Amino acid sequence: MKNSGNSLDQRTFSKLSRLYIIALSTIALSVIISQFFVRDHLNNQESDSTVINVAGRQRMLSQKLTKEIVSLSVSLEEKKRKELKSKIKKTLALWSLSHNALQKGSDSLGLPAKNSTVIKEKFLVLNPIFDTIQKVAKSIITKLEKSPIISIEELTVDISKVTKKESDFLLIMDDIVNQYDKEADIKVTWLRKFEFFLMILTLLILLAEFLFIFWPTAKSVKSILSELLSAEKKAKRMAFEADQLSIAKEKSIKELRALSHAMDETLLFARISQFGNIIHVGNKFSRLFKLSRFKKDILFWKFLSTNENEQQNIEDLINKHNKTGWQGEVKATTKDNQDVWLEMSIIPYRVSDDKSELLIIGSEITKRKAAQLEIDRLWQDSFDEKMNQQKIISSKIIENQEKEQNRIAKDVHDGIGQMLTGLKYNLESINLDNIEKSREKIENLKLLTTSIIKGVRTATFNLTPPELSDHGIVPAITKLTRELSKLTGKEILFLNKTDFNLRLDSLTEINLYRIVQEAVNNAIKYAASSYILVTMSHSNKILSIVIDDDGKGFEPNKIKKVKDGDGGMGMTFMKERIKYIDGRLFISSQPNEGTRITLNIPI
Repeated sequence: MKNSGNSLDQRTFSKLSRLYIIALSTIALSVIISQFFVRDHLNNQESDSTVINVAGRQRMLSQKLTKEIVSLSVSLEEKKRKELKSKIKKTLALWSLSHNALQKGSDSLGLPAKNSTVIKEKFLVLNPIFDTIQKVAKSIITKLEKSPIISIEELTVDISKVTKKESDFLLIMDDIVNQYDKEADIKVTWLRKFEFFLMILTLLILLAEFLFIFWPTAKSVKSILSELLSAEKKAKRMAFEADQLSIAKEKSIKELRALSHAMDETLLFARISQFGNIIHVGNKFSRLFKLSRFKKDILFWKFLSTNENEQQNIEDLINKHNKTGWQGEVKATTKDNQDVWLEMSIIPYRVSDDKSELLIIGSEITKRKAAQLEIDRLWQDSFDEKMNQQKIISSKIIENQEKEQNRIAKDVHDGIGQMLTGLKYNLESINLDNIEKSREKIENLKLLTTSIIKGVRTATFNLTPPELSDHGIVPAITKLTRELSKLTGKEILFLNKTDFNLRLDSLTEINLYRIVQEAVNNAIKYAASSYILVTMSHSNKILSIVIDDDGKGFEPNKIKKVKDGDGGMGMTFMKERIKYIDGRLFISSQPNEGTRITLNIPI
């Protein structure tokens, strides 16, 4: 490529520039010269038509002058004689002016003084005749001025001279006019030949420039461009391969960032060392406990609480379970001395062969804990039978919570944790020097990242959706049905018949959401249904939600008597929640005929 580059250096471009300037200058010069000659010849010919016209008019004027002089012999009245005298005088003046202008030139008549030798010789023969007629005409005019009614006899001699000379004048003038016309034709013929010569010369110049300048230059440039295009193709191919690898790597990094952002925003998420030092804290965690994300090397238990006993409990938990993992409820205290209850999981994972870290994943359950404490207080005040019943319900709630916590912790530990570790190893093992293996690893990373994202969505799906608090029950149920349909593959639809869009009390909305969630989950888990339809409608006072499925159905009377098992307690929780928001729940089902659950809530 060095040689190719040298052929297009400054010297080569200077040479090409000179050649093109010479070529274009030659063409321009030939055009300018041809235009100069053509215009000069045309300027000369512009006067030819005027000369021929004036020369032809001289014949007419001589005839007119003779006719007017001869008319004197038949016009005896003084008035007529005066009119003829004026005409003769006027005709003579124009005739004399044109005669002199044809020989000497005249700007007013547009006549050049450029007669040929032949024409000059003819005028030498014509001038004596002209002078004779002019002299006689002037003599006649003088006589008429002295005596308009002069006798014919006195004018006869002059009239005879004019008529005699007039025929000679016409013959010579015709010869002059013909000579003018002949010379004009010769000029036109010469101009045609000259234009043809200029055209042939221009074509020869263009042919020479094409053969000796343009064609060799085009061949040289074509050869150079061919080499450059070949080199460009190679460079583009190499750049494309590098870009593809870079795009794949960048996409993987973006997906990892998206995953990290999702975890930061949806969970109370943190990474700590095995000794308790904070490595990273998610946004939601930071906002809850008012910690700057840029503040590092603080102990996790001091971050969670300002109470020394609580700090000691959290420290003991981490030190005890930093290798085995743990999940459960933890009490903490913010900097504003606000009590906070957390449902927290501790998940150990190895960053490298000689380094371990702990993942902390949790959710805030302060309100739920307060409700549980309030239930505990009410149990103490109520009678024994109700207290026993509430104890059974509470134990089932706690049992289900424990199961759900264990499931989330197990999903995160066995699924997300291991996949994150595998993702890290795969990223560290990418060798950009080996493009093919790096491409294969990046494709594996894409699949692994997709699995991690799906795992996070699955693990966090049952948490309270932000749509519920931000936008209300309708967007929350819409998202619930859409996401469950994607996750399960079943046809789960939501229909808002009356376009209900009002906001309800936050407790009413969350209880409604949990009831619908429980009913849909029951239809998915136990009913073996192929489709589930959630329908919403409202009137001025009542909001109604109906959950229909085409599953195997059941007998509601038997479910009421069940004191143990998921199905029975699920119905119990639904009834407790609907009672809490002053609503009513109706269950209609028959074996093998599907199930309909209707919720009516005052608004």
